[in-house]
Amino acid sequence: MLLDHTIVPARDKVASAQFVGHVLGRTMKPNPGHFAQLPINESLTLDFADEIEDWGGPGFDPMVGKSHHFAFVVTPWEYDDILARIRADGIPYGSGPFRHTDGREYTARGGRGVYFEDPAGNIFEVMTVPETGYPEGFTQQPVEAEA
Repeated sequence: MLLDHTIVPARDKVASAQFVGHVLGRTMKPNPGHFAQLPINESLTLDFADEIEDWGGPGFDPMVGKSHHFAFVVTPWEYDDILARIRADGIPYGSGPFRHTDGREYTARGGRGVYFEDPAGNIFEVMTVPETGYPEGFTQQPVEAEA
């Protein structure tokens, strides 16, 4: 089973899709319609929509802890590239969902991770080891570029 797509609420769907795409190293599909679509991999697309949540979002509200949270497992090489773009652009980042601007990474399960907020206040997380861990014997290898 694979997750095909999910809707990401935004105040400005194109701005949010371009921002997240830049940080993650992905490109938004051209000619947005109802959704600004950001392909993440062969099976998952984030569909950004100009939608406001009933609780007043999108946007992170630390008083009530409401936001949308999207977590991605990336290779250590992708992680280094993502963190470099975050730092180069001065994007606030942090070590937890309630500390997503403390300027620190977290370490867990033998890997690293970081949180950042998109322009609409959605919380994104990138981590090098999934919360469930990797199956025994699993190793990550860099993918060779096709000639």
